[in-house]
Amino acid sequence: MLLLIQYTLIFASVLLLVALGGCFSEHSGVINLGLEGIMVIGALGGALMMRYLPSTLPAFVMIVCVLLGAVVFGVVYSSLLGVACINFKADQTIVGTALNMLGVAAATVLVKAINTAANPDDVSSEIQYVDAKKAFLVNIGSFEFNWFMLVAVVMLIVAYVVLYKTRFGLRLMACGEHPQAADSVGINVYKMRWAGVLISGVYGGLGGICYILAGVSLWKFENGVAGFGFLALAVMIFGQWKPTRIALAALLFGFFRALSNVYFGFPFLMALNIPGSVYNMMPYIISLVVLAFTSKHSRAPKAEGIPYDKGSR
Repeated sequence: MLLLIQYTLIFASVLLLVALGGCFSEHSGVINLGLEGIMVIGALGGALMMRYLPSTLPAFVMIVCVLLGAVVFGVVYSSLLGVACINFKADQTIVGTALNMLGVAAATVLVKAINTAANPDDVSSEIQYVDAKKAFLVNIGSFEFNWFMLVAVVMLIVAYVVLYKTRFGLRLMACGEHPQAADSVGINVYKMRWAGVLISGVYGGLGGICYILAGVSLWKFENGVAGFGFLALAVMIFGQWKPTRIALAALLFGFFRALSNVYFGFPFLMALNIPGSVYNMMPYIISLVVLAFTSKHSRAPKAEGIPYDKGSR
């Protein structure tokens, strides 16, 4: 049971971070379907930090550097979405899909190039971070606490305060609801949308490094992030684009994802003789069921996905 709670919290942290990133982007009026690719690139930035930083660094310094690496890579990669969709008014769905495919391919090629340069016989897309990973883990009895659980809570509080308690957040949401009205009172819609996209890069990058640290002590980047970017979108929609509801939805989806990892530890589940592949599919099946029953009543920002034209009314 303790292992189930542990996995639920870490997977919920991943989903929460990435879903909040999508929330910021969509509140500004830009649909970010490229969260999967941003997660991969953010994970790459953090993994490279863990690979090249000396393992003798204090844990706090290691954590900060890895977080910064993931954030920088995530922000830079998300800027491709901003250029294409905000500056050139490209179709946001197509661009997001392209970013997902490009993220996995680019990370795989880059890691293979790095490994080959260090060892010509190594053509794998793996990065190992055995020692560096220890900085993120604290054993509390038989419970393994991951610092990303705290990071997710902090970023949730930040998201709530920024969106609902600051002038910036209110302006951001205005640009996603009625950009022409926002522009008429002096709000720069293009800047607000850029801010939303870049903030989604921050959250997506953090979610990516959190995801690969939830597993083993190395990551093969050609595997991507197992659809967690799309699961996060489901969490965001189920949470009605509201941070507190997104947090609850992340716990629900995180529970079913964790169950696929630890179902063998529950005798009553094993007695059902359900194949393990069914448990692995469970989070995705649940997402389809949840969206089928809730999407009809969901209220997305009215102007999301619509390129802003200053001359239209």
